[in-house]
Amino acid sequence: MDFSDPCAVCGNEFDRFDSHCPFCGSLRESHHKRASGILHRRVNLEKGMPLVEQALRKMENELESARLQGTKVLTLIHGYGSSGKGGAIKEEVRKQLDYLVHKKELREVCPGELLGKRHGRYRSLINRFPGLKREGDLGRANPGITVVIL
Repeated sequence: MDFSDPCAVCGNEFDRFDSHCPFCGSLRESHHKRASGILHRRVNLEKGMPLVEQALRKMENELESARLQGTKVLTLIHGYGSSGKGGAIKEEVRKQLDYLVHKKELREVCPGELLGKRHGRYRSLINRFPGLKREGDLGRANPGITVVIL
């Protein structure tokens, strides 16, 4: 197999004759309707100390915006909570994300605490989206974030 063209989405090289990337499944760049799509975005849901309902509304708006822009990966910063056992925003965000995965509106949800460099989920994510290596929040097993694959 002649791996010669990099995927515009995940950055892995794949055969120039393939129309889809074997790593992430995206169409070759010339086949993209939105070749200018953004691979990754970070969204701070806890900024301004919002109520849970406000944070959930912001998350829904950001998910819709990400879909429209062609974003593939969204890092949601929801914080861990001041109680020491996880905050209300974190719990409700994750419940809503799990529901969206169940409805097949999202591909995958990766809790930050499972994204330490020694975890398989981190390695799998980096293999699919090598550009995420530069993200400071990933690789540290951070329970205050959740990574969403759209």
